[in-house]
Amino acid sequence: MSRRRVIPGLPLSLGITLFYVGLIIALPLGALIFKAASLGPEAYWNIISSERAVASYRVTVLSALAATLFNLVFGLALAWVLVRYSFPGRRLVDAIVDLPFALPTAVAGIALTTLFAPNGWFGGPLLEAGIRVAYTPIGIMIAMAFTSLPFIVRTVQPVLEDLDPALEEAAQSLGGSDLSIFWRVILPILWPALLAGTSLAFARSLGEFGAIIFIAGNQPFSTEITALLAFIRLEEYDYQAAAAIASVMLITAFVMLAVTNFMQARALRYTARS
Repeated sequence: MSRRRVIPGLPLSLGITLFYVGLIIALPLGALIFKAASLGPEAYWNIISSERAVASYRVTVLSALAATLFNLVFGLALAWVLVRYSFPGRRLVDAIVDLPFALPTAVAGIALTTLFAPNGWFGGPLLEAGIRVAYTPIGIMIAMAFTSLPFIVRTVQPVLEDLDPALEEAAQSLGGSDLSIFWRVILPILWPALLAGTSLAFARSLGEFGAIIFIAGNQPFSTEITALLAFIRLEEYDYQAAAAIASVMLITAFVMLAVTNFMQARALRYTARS
């Protein structure tokens, strides 16, 4: 006797899935590509290679890289503490990790600006020490790090929870130091999850908008991100230029995710053979 399926059969499920994927994902991306393609090759290249656009790419990518590297270290440490240690307030800290997911990014940007402004709680003492955060690339990095941290913590945390303690015990019995156990035993198991979390955090940082515009200062050639430049072109009713600039971000995200998936697949095959 065949078992009852709670979810409808393949044709209906697949049809509903493809419909919503097309409506929510493929249709907007197709419209973006179509609008950018309406430009000729020369006009398209002139827009995406303009001095202001290149400066925005540089600010966005470098800030996203810095924020992702920070979250790679801090997020791994935070996930390790949440899994391996019990302390008062652990559940509260675990819940706070998801706050950037629930908090509107504009609210996060206003809060960060209030804290790191020259007269803010953190910004004032830092400014006295010669470090200006708000309205500088440092502020952009902080906003990106705040909004993308949960991606690394939440991808690494389940793997740490499922990690077999016998592997570490065996390595300790063979005389391995704490550093060598982490590097040779734990890190290879965490590597696919770290790759996935890092790529998602980097992609989120590249596309972040609301949390950045309040703290960045939005100065062309200095603190103007690519998403803001595309928004400015929309406000100027230059839809083709906005689509062209946005297409650069889209292509970058696709390439990055493809490379990450390739590296993750290789890491999983290596882990399976080990």
